[in-house]
Amino acid sequence: MKKIILLFTIIVVLFTTTTAQQTNTNILKVLAIGNSFSEDGIENYLYDLAKAANKQIIIGNMYIGGAPVKRHVDNAQSNKKAYAYRKINLEGQKKNTKGVSLEEALKDEDWDFISLQQASPLSGQYDVIMQSLPQLVEYVKKLAPQAKLVYHQTWAYQQDSKHKGFANYDKSQTKMYNGIVDATKKIDKSKVFTFVVPAGTAIQNARTSSVGDTYTRDGYHLELNYGRFTAACTWYEKLFGLDVRKNPWKPEKVTDVQAKIAKEAAHKAVKKPFKVSKVKL
Repeated sequence: MKKIILLFTIIVVLFTTTTAQQTNTNILKVLAIGNSFSEDGIENYLYDLAKAANKQIIIGNMYIGGAPVKRHVDNAQSNKKAYAYRKINLEGQKKNTKGVSLEEALKDEDWDFISLQQASPLSGQYDVIMQSLPQLVEYVKKLAPQAKLVYHQTWAYQQDSKHKGFANYDKSQTKMYNGIVDATKKIDKSKVFTFVVPAGTAIQNARTSSVGDTYTRDGYHLELNYGRFTAACTWYEKLFGLDVRKNPWKPEKVTDVQAKIAKEAAHKAVKKPFKVSKVKL
């Protein structure tokens, strides 16, 4: 009788442990090492899209406004507590902790995906990106070897943007977008990154729609509602491998048409990340 009870206890323990492991495995954890463009991309609507699909997600963003790759490398080498660590937990609650180092954030979770990106004025300059990106990749791989690296393809400025960095592209949205595509295509071909999140192409696709070139709030940061939603849709489809057009959720302030455009633009970007696809809506 004692042997039967012992055997039953062992089975229960094993079952409980296995179930817990399976539950943890189903939680997707993504961390961005970025700036305000990663804020635009993942801090707002990605959690809601995941929740609507019954997916569990933890989102982290290591934020310094306007930070280029080189600054992240410098911070890594000096272990500087220079970041605002924005973290969204399983319940969708956001916590902002200031004075955090990259090492602390990288070790805070067993991240599944870690995203890197370049500051927007330099986002279409491959040679400049590659002066620092390999060092940042090496650092991240050392501290979070389990994580898959992804590269955040950001967007070109609005054509009437007053951003000083727009001069790097002769104040041409097309030239800036082409530069971003060229850089991210080369980065993608290097096979260092698991994939590129083509938020830049999604925004460019959306600009071909009836909404037009109104996807930023100041010429470069994304419009708070349908602009950010377009980027979030792209992240959702890449991270989960699910067709975002089949996800019913949309932000309250986004119209049905704007939501449909956002999802279509994102889906087409995932299919063709380095080429503009028209959205006829």
